[in-house]
Amino acid sequence: MRTAAIDPAFFIENRRRLAAALKPASLAVVLSNDRQPTSGDGVYPFRQQTDLLYLCGIEQEETALVVFPEAREAKHREVLFVRPADERVTLWEGAPLSFAEARRRSGVETIYLASEFEAVFRQLALEAERIYLNANEHPRAVSPVETRDGRFARRCRRQYPLHRYERLAPILRRLRAVKSAPEIELIREAVEITGAAFRRLLGFIRPEVWEYEIEAEIVHEFLRRRSRGPAFETIVASGENACVLHYVNNDRRCREGDLVLLDFGAEYAHYAGDLSRTVPVSGRFSPRQRQVYEAVLRIQKGAIALLQPGNTWAAYHEEVRRLVEEELVRLGLVTAEALREQPAERPLYKKWFPHGISHGLGLDVHDALDPAAPFAAGMVLTCEPGLYLREEGIGVRIENDLWITPQGPVDLTAGIPREAEEIESLMAEAARELRQTR
Repeated sequence: MRTAAIDPAFFIENRRRLAAALKPASLAVVLSNDRQPTSGDGVYPFRQQTDLLYLCGIEQEETALVVFPEAREAKHREVLFVRPADERVTLWEGAPLSFAEARRRSGVETIYLASEFEAVFRQLALEAERIYLNANEHPRAVSPVETRDGRFARRCRRQYPLHRYERLAPILRRLRAVKSAPEIELIREAVEITGAAFRRLLGFIRPEVWEYEIEAEIVHEFLRRRSRGPAFETIVASGENACVLHYVNNDRRCREGDLVLLDFGAEYAHYAGDLSRTVPVSGRFSPRQRQVYEAVLRIQKGAIALLQPGNTWAAYHEEVRRLVEEELVRLGLVTAEALREQPAERPLYKKWFPHGISHGLGLDVHDALDPAAPFAAGMVLTCEPGLYLREEGIGVRIENDLWITPQGPVDLTAGIPREAEEIESLMAEAARELRQTR
């Protein structure tokens, strides 16, 4: 394996917490993702459904997990179904997990072949009164293609119409929001790899390099440090491209005097890091670039201090809005009078800061969180203010990853340079070393 194996005790505890959250006489079903086709006989690289990873750690397709705390037979209180061996698939792709390996990774004792699912599930369903079905309920999820969860939900309701059905996603969202110690360590490793890639870039970025060359340096550093690769599409946005929030073309040449906005993160053992930094292509910020950069950094430092247990999303956003408005006045982009007269439904700051300030981070780079729930110890959130001055071709975003603890936020990205002076110093040092080797 590329990464160290996760102790199955982690998955056992996650399933225990899930079982405790179910209503009486209930079973829950969690399914793997489909393998998605491209065209011809091609398929996309397989990515596992993260709820299933959280509960059993099995990475292959055709996997199903049933949790039934009150099953009549003790062996059926946790049941895992895995893909059968196939000679042709084994020849081309390697053997699927054996029962022994699936048991060792997941901690689930009762294992069946995927082909046995319908018969075993019928037996268990007839013992249960309620069935919890899973779905991707992320507020920004868009899925024009029916998922395996969706197909199973239709079939299950048709075959067992008299059962009561419940939503599993809200329970898993609540459980996954608070990270355990093993998860924090995996996120730390993902962040450490991400930080190493950023330091590598400070010695590489200079006028005339292409954005995709910078992306290649990032991926190189990820892979050599045992990451599976980027946790999301890498953004390398120079010049005016930095004002496009999710620019991923990465096909422009960096020019002298530009800023380059970097938004990237390594995936390690399925957990994501997420970092944004903005650096001067020439190695030094211009006075105006420095003004904007320092403004974003002040906003971020003020926002991070608000990530305290018990604070609410509404209060957090309102205070961040105040921080942003102060900096917009300081930068001469808006007047205090205009802010006093702005319509409540169309706040002026959105012109320069149109995206959110934070999101959850974990198995998904945008871990779903309940916006009505207050911040809690154990959550991991990003903090990523940005200001985008399109008329001036300046876009700055700075993003760190924060672990909320009872004592306040712990910055998991604290060792990654973000002060303007440090970035300029490291780039100058790298440039000197490069000249000396020529």
